Amino acid sequence: MSASSCAACGFANPAGALFCGNCGSPLGRPCPSCGTVVSPELAFCTSCGASLEEVERVAAEERKVVTAVFVDLVGFTRRSERLDPEDVRGFLAPYHARAKAELERFGGTVEKFIGDAVVAVFGAPTAHEDDAERAVRAALAVRDAISELNADDPSLGLSVRVGAATGEALVNLNARPEQGEQLAAGDVLNTASRLQSAAPPDGILVDEATHRLTENVIEHQQAEPVVAKGKTDPVPAWEPIAPKARLGVDIAFRGGAPLVGRSDELSALLDGVARSQRDRSSQLVTLVGVPGIGKSRLVWELFSALDSDPAQYVTWRQGRSLPYGDGVAFWALGEMTKAQAGILESDGAEAAEAKRRAAV
Repeated sequence: MSASSCAACGFANPAGALFCGNCGSPLGRPCPSCGTVVSPELAFCTSCGASLEEVERVAAEERKVVTAVFVDLVGFTRRSERLDPEDVRGFLAPYHARAKAELERFGGTVEKFIGDAVVAVFGAPTAHEDDAERAVRAALAVRDAISELNADDPSLGLSVRVGAATGEALVNLNARPEQGEQLAAGDVLNTASRLQSAAPPDGILVDEATHRLTENVIEHQQAEPVVAKGKTDPVPAWEPIAPKARLGVDIAFRGGAPLVGRSDELSALLDGVARSQRDRSSQLVTLVGVPGIGKSRLVWELFSALDSDPAQYVTWRQGRSLPYGDGVAFWALGEMTKAQAGILESDGAEAAEAKRRAAV
């Protein structure tokens, strides 16, 4: 094999090199499936095994309800005017990395970086039943992460504004955001950007739809409506403060329609409770179904049946296993322990320890 010259800078690289030793440009070709750079003479990707022949990607678009999140540094444009470009990159690199990590930890897709702004979408390409909640929790986590960066390096002095909005968008299901392709388009992204611009330093603003979807799990305070450029009417806004203490609010049923077609399932749950009481042994029941089929409603009906029976003396504790994040193996048990001990999300470590010891 002969040496290969870099098309970008002309540097002569040794045979077999996949990246230029001078400028870092790829010398091979990227796999159309996973993006791995492989030697140009190969027919199949060495990483995923896909054919390296370019296949025309058929555009697949779908309307989805998504939550868009904009994160932006406060006053960084003015600061960057006095900095060398390498110093600007030194400030932005840890910020971009932490913001991206927190947004993706909660299941978001980072669509783009625009200078010191980070844009993420929750609900595309994969939708979840709690995308709005994930987005707000991610926004809170990003703000906390920036505080941690400042604590580790006081010279950074970073401050962020965050805006989030929920609405319909046209989603490109085949988009590759890591290669600069647009994932979602719609007014919801504009609204999130306007809310971010109006948020106070180290503050978060969400629109009415996001507030309505998260008010049971996130504590908010109403903010002044945002007079947004291009909007006919002011945009109602709320400021998320912190997650609420999870003492059973996540299965609260609101509606009033009678339960239909689930009598057998409810009877099976009640039988499991009766068997546990009779045999003094644990019973494990698993409810499996697609989102929206009524799993939470069925659990609520079980709670209502036990609560309305004066002969039943049941201590009800509940927790949930998060479908995102790391270190969540005992999350459900942790939530039930907090509920039993009355530990709030706002309690510090010493207060939580005292409540736990008192409960034990």
